[in-house]
Amino acid sequence: MRGTLMRFCFILEEKYVHKPMPMAVADQLRLWGHQIDVLQPYAAITNLTDLSLTSYDAYVLKTVSDGPGLTILEAAEAVGIPTINNSRAISLVRDKAVAVAFAQARGLPVPLTYFVGHPGALVKVPQEAYPVVVKPSNGTSMQDIHLVRTSEEMAKLQLDDTSYYLAMHYVENTGYDIKLYVTGQEVHAIAKSSPLHGSIPEGEIPVSREMLKLAQRVGQVFGLDLYGVDVLETAEGLMLVDINDFPSFYGVPRKVSCIAEYILHAAYRSRLEHEKRVVRSLGSPRKGLRRQGATLVPAELMSNSPTVKRVQMS
Repeated sequence: MRGTLMRFCFILEEKYVHKPMPMAVADQLRLWGHQIDVLQPYAAITNLTDLSLTSYDAYVLKTVSDGPGLTILEAAEAVGIPTINNSRAISLVRDKAVAVAFAQARGLPVPLTYFVGHPGALVKVPQEAYPVVVKPSNGTSMQDIHLVRTSEEMAKLQLDDTSYYLAMHYVENTGYDIKLYVTGQEVHAIAKSSPLHGSIPEGEIPVSREMLKLAQRVGQVFGLDLYGVDVLETAEGLMLVDINDFPSFYGVPRKVSCIAEYILHAAYRSRLEHEKRVVRSLGSPRKGLRRQGATLVPAELMSNSPTVKRVQMS
C-alpha cells in the first residue's frame, strides 16, 4: 500500500468535538499524507442527491446515541460508499436491548436481562432475578449504573423517567471489568475498575484463549471490525455484558496508529475489490466494506504472527 493516497470523510458528532477520538485518528491519517474531510452533521447540511458522486474511500463515524451522524453513514452506505463500521452493525450494538437479544439468540454468553420501558416498572422484575444491575438501554461511559440486591431496594431507586432501562441479572465475578478492544486483527485486554466495586490498578493484561475466542465470535456475529467488548470473569467462564462500536480504546498502546492502520487496510481492500468488479463489469456499483475474514491475534503476539497483514506506510 506504500504510496497509495486515500480520501476519507470523518463524521464528527458534537459530543466528540473537544475529545481526542476520533480526530486523533484523522490527524494521524493526514500526517501520513491522506486527505481528510470533516463533516459536522449538527452544524452543516449534507447534499444527499450528490452523495454518490463523492470520491471518498470510506466514511468513518464514532457514533453517539440518537446522533445525526448515523443517518449520513447509512445514506453513504446505501449508495455504495464504504463505511467504518457498517451501519447495520452499529445499529445492533447502539441499543443495548437489541444487542443483548441478538447476542443471546446467537449463543453468546449474556446474563438474564429484562427490558423496562419506564423505571416505575422495575418493581415488576421477578424475585428470582435478583440481584440485578440496572442501566440505561442507550447508556454510554458507564453512567447511571446501579447494583440492586432486593425488590425493596428497587422500590427506592430514583431514576430518570425519560429513559428506558435494562435489568440484568448480576453474576458474581472478580470485581473488575475486562475490556477487549479489537482493531481489525489485533486484540487487547484491559483490566478496568467496575462502577459497582472498588478501584483497581488498571492496565493491559494477557489475552487468554477464551477472551480471544469470545472477541472473535462477537465480531463475526455483529459484523464489527473496530469494537470493544465488556466481559466479566465468572465461575461459569466469561460473561458478555456490553458491546461498543468504535470505543475509546482506553489503555491500548499506540491505539491511534492501530486504528488508522486498520482504516487504511480496510479501505484499500475495498478499493481493490471495486477495481476488480469494474474490470468485470463497467459501471458496477461500489459495494460497502465487508468484515475481513481474518483470525484475531492477541496484541502481544502480533509481531510474531504469520497471519497478520501489516499496512506499509508511505
